[in-house]
Amino acid sequence: MLICLSASHKNSTFDVLEKLSVGAGATAARMVEEHARLSGAVIVATCNRFEAYLDLDEPFGVSPLPAVFAAIDAVSANTGVGADTLRDNLELVHGNHVAEHLFAVTSGLESVVVGEGEIAGQVRRALEQARADGTTSPELERLFQRASQTSRGVKNRTGIGSAGRSIVRLALELAESRVIDWSKAEILLVGTGRYAGASLAALRDRGAENVRVYSPSGRALGFAASHGIQAVPVDGFAAAVASANVVVTCTLREDHVIDAAIIRAGRAQVGLNPDAPETTLGLAAAKLCPADASPEAPPQLIIDLGLPRNVAPDVIEVPGVELLDLETISIHAPLEELNAHDEAREIVGRAARKFSAVAEEQSLAPAVVALRNYMFELRDAEIARARSRGDSSEATEAALRHLTGVLLHTPMVRARELARRGDQDDFLTGLSALFDLDVELPAAGASTSSATDAAGREGSAAS
Repeated sequence: MLICLSASHKNSTFDVLEKLSVGAGATAARMVEEHARLSGAVIVATCNRFEAYLDLDEPFGVSPLPAVFAAIDAVSANTGVGADTLRDNLELVHGNHVAEHLFAVTSGLESVVVGEGEIAGQVRRALEQARADGTTSPELERLFQRASQTSRGVKNRTGIGSAGRSIVRLALELAESRVIDWSKAEILLVGTGRYAGASLAALRDRGAENVRVYSPSGRALGFAASHGIQAVPVDGFAAAVASANVVVTCTLREDHVIDAAIIRAGRAQVGLNPDAPETTLGLAAAKLCPADASPEAPPQLIIDLGLPRNVAPDVIEVPGVELLDLETISIHAPLEELNAHDEAREIVGRAARKFSAVAEEQSLAPAVVALRNYMFELRDAEIARARSRGDSSEATEAALRHLTGVLLHTPMVRARELARRGDQDDFLTGLSALFDLDVELPAAGASTSSATDAAGREGSAAS
């Protein structure tokens, strides 16, 4: 049975998502270790979502809640978020709905910016990490590989994902009213990972020319050399922050890279008034016109794309500093393009139904194998009986083998049809009534709810 525990910008707060992003890396291994029936786990953690995809090895009809609660305990232990908070913020998806949910996520349909391009790569890297940690399973492999195929289909057949949508580009669009001329802006990029590359590309698309990079992990020189920009040394970071008109942060650090003290110290280093009155720092006035430079610090826009947050909230207490973080960006996310979105949803739905149909067929595999073994045993017994009567001709054996295949053909076809309709019980009832074969199947079905609601229903059913 496939299970997904999901917290995103749609059902959780950015404060909770920020905490979940800390320690998320080792969570999958802990889940698998602490619950014997979990055969696999993959964690997808991005700037606006935390999701755990689980493969639960339980027979038909067994509740998934023990595994869900074990997973919640593992997440709580690794991230420090209380179990009660998790139950209130995690949505439970299981069964056939898991495929449709992941396919929609990977296609960018559940993102802050619908159709964003980064999410497909993040989902792919989540699977790679699970492989490296040894926490994936054959069913999770099939699920994630199919998700990647579906996202490519959505991108190729609709307008979604084809226009370079991303949280980075949305942030820069929101900054347009604050930046007069991107080509004259002094820009500091903090971080050298994949988001840094996407941020630099988006900045250059807007005409930015004066971009420098700083890396808390010491990778600035390599990134700068490969992208044709200047690197900022560690001892020059505070001054670089103070001198920049626009600062874009996108690191994986779990502590704040920039705070009010760093900005004030940097302003003092470069000879600027660290606490100039905000009224003298109109964003449109001096920011992008070097000729108008004054002893006061230039107005600054800090775009924080990190989760956990790279920038301390106290920076807004520094005169002239404006902070644009993920929570603010999400509020201004554009409306979906309805036609393209509807077409993409249809593609995702078809792919999910196909995935589930294959899964349903596979769910009847034990019953099909039981019937085939039963028929083969009868066939072999008849062949042995014929031989005991002196009839050991190849023609007789071939005829019996052919007859067995003919007799099995219709049940095999019916098994696939019934499984795809979700009527596995009809097939099992027939086996039991006609051949006295009783077979247990893996769990099937689907539902979506909060973890708290699911627990409540379980308690009611037990009382």
